[in-house]
Amino acid sequence: MTIGRWSLYPKTIKNMKKNTGKSESLFLNDENICVATDLYQLTMVAGYFERGMNHKSTFELFVRCLPVRRSYLIAAGLEQVIYYLRNMRFTAEYLKYLKNLSIFKNVSREFFDYLKGFHFSGDVYAVPEGTVVFANEPIIRVTASMIEAQIIETYLLSMINYQTLIASKASRVVHAADGRGVIDFGTRRAHGPQAGVLAARACFIGGCVGTSNVLAAYELGIPPIGTIAHSWVMAYDDEYESFQDFNKVFPDNTILLIDTYDTIKGAKLATKIGKKLKGVRLDSGNITLLSKRVRKILDDAGLEQVKITASGDLNEYKISQMLAKGARIDSFGVGTEMVTSKDVPALGGVYKLVEQEIEEKLMPKMKFSKDKSTCPSKKQVYRFLDKKQLFKKDIIGLVDEEFDANELLLPVMKKGKLVCKVPTVQQIQKTAAKNISQLPEKLKDLDSTTEYSVTISKRLRQVREKTKKSKDS
Repeated sequence: MTIGRWSLYPKTIKNMKKNTGKSESLFLNDENICVATDLYQLTMVAGYFERGMNHKSTFELFVRCLPVRRSYLIAAGLEQVIYYLRNMRFTAEYLKYLKNLSIFKNVSREFFDYLKGFHFSGDVYAVPEGTVVFANEPIIRVTASMIEAQIIETYLLSMINYQTLIASKASRVVHAADGRGVIDFGTRRAHGPQAGVLAARACFIGGCVGTSNVLAAYELGIPPIGTIAHSWVMAYDDEYESFQDFNKVFPDNTILLIDTYDTIKGAKLATKIGKKLKGVRLDSGNITLLSKRVRKILDDAGLEQVKITASGDLNEYKISQMLAKGARIDSFGVGTEMVTSKDVPALGGVYKLVEQEIEEKLMPKMKFSKDKSTCPSKKQVYRFLDKKQLFKKDIIGLVDEEFDANELLLPVMKKGKLVCKVPTVQQIQKTAAKNISQLPEKLKDLDSTTEYSVTISKRLRQVREKTKKSKDS
């Protein structure tokens, strides 16, 4: 498997374009990722090139503040960022398009020649995927020429913001399920098929046990899970006949959707399948009450081994309430609410310039904007643990500070070359699970108002104040 591969049809894209027109090129692939960006990234780098402003620069990606009802985030999306940085190239087709845009009419030919040979040659430090992070903590730090560091901003933000958001939401749903399996059912409600694949990956990182998305399952080795929809039952004149026929085709994996007409009647019909019945699914009505009645019907028929799955616009709050009321559910299929993070549908991660090297002198950079100020210089996140190995506090400090703590930002790329081993999504899921287990219990509450202690070091405060004073003068 190619690391970080996210294109849905990478091998057939050229033929598709020839046969059906340009609309198919909206599926991202190795040729067009160069222009999957905001126009102002390209106008800025053209300006930097024309004015000779290509100093070594450092940017950091972080989230200013945690979303409402979130006490932590799970970092995700780095594998796709690595793939992007290693494969981003400007092809002749897209260079021609850019040259013909009126906004670039006064830009020199040399700039486009530069883009023709463009490749990322900078350094990247990042928090490993699956790591719990908090507000203002750098998730990725990029050091490269100003042009290289600037042009990648949009893609990095898009990938990290989305997958971090969904992995964090999924972890909440998994926590609410209290040990019961959670399955990603969200592709049909994701914001496009590509988002569905990335959501499946992020949900798995957050603790889901499987996905309905076949492509994600194939590419990432996530268990594929799914059986029938209501249309299967409705295609038959007789409900029980539909159950029988499905069992004949899938005798070892018969999980029946029993609420197409009458849930209780459907449950009784399902018991006629006998010991080969693997499970039933409830998708509507008062699932808490129905699950209790269905459980009794199954048990009375000697089918104690049959599992009950619930689905239907579920989220962490509904799941928590259902279980608190004694719902007899063994697993949950969660879609819309999880893959769109419906209650908090966007993560406000930002990517900011923090330092430049000009004539071998390091120049700290920061914003002073009200409510949007930043901290200057290259930073590291230092995480302290208590005696029980639970997270105690974090300190955001300068990269050369020394604390008796774990450093979260680790080397990923040096001079454009990969210097770390890219973990599988299964390994990332284990990292996330371990991190969640180290969170203080109060931070796991669905409506937690507890804030984890994140401070900045004394030296970083001094650099910030010095930078501000020099700018004011």
